[in-house]
Amino acid sequence: MNEDGEKAAPRGRLASMLLGEGRDPDPRFSLANERTFLAWIRTSLALLAGGIGVEAFAREVFPAGVRQWLAVGLILLGMLLSATASWRWLQIERAMRRTQPLPLSLPALCLAVGITLAAGIVLIFFLVRG
Repeated sequence: MNEDGEKAAPRGRLASMLLGEGRDPDPRFSLANERTFLAWIRTSLALLAGGIGVEAFAREVFPAGVRQWLAVGLILLGMLLSATASWRWLQIERAMRRTQPLPLSLPALCLAVGITLAAGIVLIFFLVRG
């Protein structure tokens, strides 16, 4: 039953398996969760493009080893961020359905650590090179 006392439409088998039990949250909250997920995916795509860009266009800036490690690091960070964003979307959706506290943000932690490492590599390289 929904808030109006009407029988709710059944969810598909996959949705029921992933989301589990609980009440459907206000659609505005689910849509906000989805927008946040898409923002993380956009950031992930930017990291992937950045990794490709470093490898393709920074040949005069970085030596091959530094360039390759930086490119691979950015691409791996993009992959990790995409996976953790998906997991976070699902965890928040489940928490809202069960009226539980929202989980901490693993994607934010991954992004902060990854970008700090990448920026540190670039900074050290420029200080040593300079």
